[in-house]
Amino acid sequence: MSEQILDVAAGLILRRDGKLLLGQRPEGKPWSGWWELPGGKLEPGETVLQALARELDEELGIQVTQATRWVTYVHAYPHTTVRLAFCRVTGWLGDPRGLENQRLEWVDPARAESVGQLLPATLPPLRWLRLPDTYGITQAGSPAALPAFLARLDRALENGLRLVQLREPGWPEGPASASLHEALQQILKRCRQAGARVLVNSVHPEAWWREADGVHLRAADAAAMAKRPLAGNGYWVGVSVHDAEQMAQARRLDADFAVVGPVAQTASHPGRPALGWQAFMDINRDAGLPAYAIGGQGPDTLAAAMEHGAHGVAAIRGVFGGP
Repeated sequence: MSEQILDVAAGLILRRDGKLLLGQRPEGKPWSGWWELPGGKLEPGETVLQALARELDEELGIQVTQATRWVTYVHAYPHTTVRLAFCRVTGWLGDPRGLENQRLEWVDPARAESVGQLLPATLPPLRWLRLPDTYGITQAGSPAALPAFLARLDRALENGLRLVQLREPGWPEGPASASLHEALQQILKRCRQAGARVLVNSVHPEAWWREADGVHLRAADAAAMAKRPLAGNGYWVGVSVHDAEQMAQARRLDADFAVVGPVAQTASHPGRPALGWQAFMDINRDAGLPAYAIGGQGPDTLAAAMEHGAHGVAAIRGVFGGP
């Protein structure tokens, strides 16, 4: 007999200052005393967002005015398996109150464990919240074009960019190829001064991945790997994904995030057909990890991407501009 899965809507209620609301499970409930994200199980006929709004009204006395689907994640507890539809809640009416005798605390997501023991299924979304909502991908192209690109990078960092991928497959080979490693050093220096992280695309040497903050795997490279390529030391692993099978591979590698697309056609991939938002949502539906939308994306499409379940957007020109 197949195991039953309990569907749950869980809300990450985020204030403008970045603080997140956690609740402590009251006496008499399983896992009493542990801290969790507010929410509860879906009733028959409810959508995720309908269930979330009802639960937050019943638990906290707030009325949700702005919420978006985010990541769906399956977690097996000793006596039950739950499918958690995590949603980001950024607008509500009223002040949260513990209507079920639960303690509430606003916490910094990076230090949430300071309140006490956290339910195991609460840990992954706390890690995902550290991901910025915009992912810039380089396309300097050549040593001659590097100074202009670095100027655009500086502007993007000043405007808040905090995650960059070095991706330069067209960089000239031969003696000029050594200059790409020098370019990486310049990009790393600028990004670290701004508090931004840099991932290196897997088209480039593996030794560079560890010099940076991790690796972004092309779909073919991810498919050839049996296990996560980097572990420990805070390294991040991203994976390019174009279909459900590739998303499953990213999940098996325990990637930190996926980049799904192209949602719309782009100049950088003129021959690749666009997925559209429906296919993006289908690929991302049970991903179990955050997904950036790529293809025709940028700051002006960020809100729309989030409405369709994206963590954020990834782009070349949409982030850096340029020729």
